[in-house]
Amino acid sequence: MTTADEVDVVIIGAGPAGLVLAHLLRARGIDSLVLEARSRAYVERRVRAGVLESASVELLRRLGLADRLDREGMVHDGVELAFAGRRHRLDFVELTGRTITIYGQQEVVKDLITARSDAGDPIVFDALDVEIVDVEHALVRYVHDGRRREVRAGLVAGCDGSHGDSGHAVPGRVVMERTYPFAWLGILAEAPPTTKELIYAAHDRGFALYSMRSPSITRLYLQVPADERLEAWSDDRIWSELARRLPTEDGFELRTGRILDRGITSMRSSVATPMGHGRLLVAGDAAHIVPATGAKGMNLAIADAAVMAPIVEDVLRHGRTERLADYTPACLGRVWRAQRFSSWMTTMLHRLSDDPFQRQLQLAELELVTTSRAAATNLAEHYVGLPLEPVGR
Repeated sequence: MTTADEVDVVIIGAGPAGLVLAHLLRARGIDSLVLEARSRAYVERRVRAGVLESASVELLRRLGLADRLDREGMVHDGVELAFAGRRHRLDFVELTGRTITIYGQQEVVKDLITARSDAGDPIVFDALDVEIVDVEHALVRYVHDGRRREVRAGLVAGCDGSHGDSGHAVPGRVVMERTYPFAWLGILAEAPPTTKELIYAAHDRGFALYSMRSPSITRLYLQVPADERLEAWSDDRIWSELARRLPTEDGFELRTGRILDRGITSMRSSVATPMGHGRLLVAGDAAHIVPATGAKGMNLAIADAAVMAPIVEDVLRHGRTERLADYTPACLGRVWRAQRFSSWMTTMLHRLSDDPFQRQLQLAELELVTTSRAAATNLAEHYVGLPLEPVGR
């Protein structure tokens, strides 16, 4: 037996895109049902990105969702680039007047889930076999607690990530992608930060990133071959390789500790267009992937939600269905700017080959960024993030 429901918007996926969209719609008086294939415990503990752009923080504040973020988030005024044994600081406040905030994606997700639960708004975890049956008429089916359910909605928002089915429900979509020949080995360690800001290290042995999640937890990454196996990296080997790539001539000493989590993440870029069809709009990783080097993934997801919410309101409250066609072009300007920035950061900082000519070009680019105010400002403006209004193409 199938149980039928009706709702303004069905949101598939309880990540940053789906949850921020749910809160933006609630602020507009539009009800939504969030369907998530995983359990609440799984969603709240999966380790992902940790850099929030200034515009993302301001949006969460306007929605009243930043109390814990403001208490526990670590505001950073800049980052450091390390190469040739030296660290070079880029001051974001001086260059742009803005900052970034270090606050783990899983912490953002916890806050959004708690706020939605406290408001009595539904999130269905462990929603299985979610299927967009009719894109033109926003009909969704899923299974929960052994019962098949059917939801008729005004619109469907596909926010279920790159491995979800929402993106594939867009007929005729074109996917443009690039896969890099290396990956990131990332760890979460129980160790206080050695330094106050992120360090992006371009070393002859490969890239390394020093970051943090809290005053007692650090997050670190190493460039490894794309086909690397996690079991090849013992704790001692991880810390030893980080120590080789991160030390600089100014006495930097890496603090180590118990490794709480580890994993290998592929490095790739993709953009799928269009980002919707009929009554389906797609957001976040379901539509685009960026390399983690530029810290754009979570912020792009939030930006997609910010673009989508007023379009949904125009369609459902004012019958302006022509606004659905505005969604893809309104998002793509920002998406491609983020792709350009992430690709540039990735190719500037990673070991790409054994070619000494290529290596010297990278060092020349790093010297330019750290000595030219114009070049530094370009990096800083894109790192702290563009305004949330649509970016012209």
